[in-house]
Parts: sequence; structure tokens; C-alpha cells
Amino acid sequence: MKRSAPAAMPKVADADRAAALTLTPVSRETEQRLDRYVALLAEWQAKTNLVAPSTLPHLWTRHISDSLQLLDLAPEAKIWVDLGSGGGFPGVVLACALAERPGAQVHLVERNAKKAAFLREAIRITGTPGIVHLSEIGDIVEKWSGGVDCVTARALAPLHQLIGFAEPLVKKGAKALFLKGQDVDAELTESTKYWKIEPKLHSSRTGGQGWIVAIDCIERQS
Repeated sequence: MKRSAPAAMPKVADADRAAALTLTPVSRETEQRLDRYVALLAEWQAKTNLVAPSTLPHLWTRHISDSLQLLDLAPEAKIWVDLGSGGGFPGVVLACALAERPGAQVHLVERNAKKAAFLREAIRITGTPGIVHLSEIGDIVEKWSGGVDCVTARALAPLHQLIGFAEPLVKKGAKALFLKGQDVDAELTESTKYWKIEPKLHSSRTGGQGWIVAIDCIERQS
């Protein structure tokens, strides 16, 4: 029986890369690190589902710029914790951009062993200041003993759950930055049933009705 050839991987478009770097400019050195990361992701995507295949032609604007924009909301942050890092958004992207900042460190928390292996390889080939934690999120945040400036999450869970994950780190002084979609208002309404928060909403530079929810203080509803 004749076997059919594997489906071709969608190509990451050069025009999309250029558009992304216009939206979120970075240094030439960071561009080179991101290029190595994107090449690795395309290689691993064939065997491990890291991103939706339909988004690959727009990987730079859909995922990389979306991640890079967080830096402007916490310009002084050095120690980042990315929850549920998956394919590396925003964690690996942030690490690529922060590689030239003395004292910077990005902690990537991922429970899936295959994805954690990919993240470790991405950190290695890009030479970025990242540490991968193969762990459940709750186990990490409850035992966190070091400093932390910012906690992030993207495409991980409903907002009220993210707030619960981030609470121990925010109580240590971290700012929470969560990338959310067009249903952000409904998610915020649901979150207020469980949490006292004063969120600030920032419209995503990449469009698509995306939002960034910034939270500096979290308290449980009594």
C-alpha cells in the first residue's frame, strides 16, 4: 500500500516577520536569537504540537509581537515567571529580549515533559537567561522563595484561575500580566466573584481584539 507523504508545514512568512519587528522593535542581537527560536519551533512542530498550525504563517505577529509587547508594561522587571509556557510564549520570547539585561532571568513553568524538553532546547540554542521548571504550577508558586518582578500567562486558563495561580507571587510584589482575548470583560466579571482586584486593561498592539490584563494587587473575596 502506497503511503502518502507527510503534509508540508506552513511556512513562516518573511513579510510577517518584518511587520512584527515594526510593531515591536528589538535589537539585531535579539532578532537573531528569535530567528533561532522560530527555526527550532518549526522543526519541533512537526512532532510536537506547540502552536496551532494555522498560525504558523503569522507566527511573528500572532505570537512573537504579542509576547514582546509585555516588556513595555514592566520596563524595569528583571525576574519573570511564565506560567504554562507551552511553546514558549511569552517566556522564551521574553528571555530572548532580556538576554542583554544584567541580572535578568525568566522562569518557565511547564507540566508537559515534551514541551519542557523543547523549552530547554530553545533556551540552550538562543543562549538566553531562562530556567525551565517541569512542574505543576501550584507546586512552584506556593514554594517560591526568590524575588519576582512579573508573572505572565498566555492561552493557559480562564482569568479567575490565572489570578489564583499568580496570587502567591503578586503577594511577593510581582505584577501580573495576562494575555487574553475578546471575552476579557466576561472573564473579569467572573473573576470578581472570587477576587478583589483593580485590573488595568491594555489593548494589544497586534489587534485581533486581544487585551493585556495588568494586576498589581490580589485579595480573596471574603
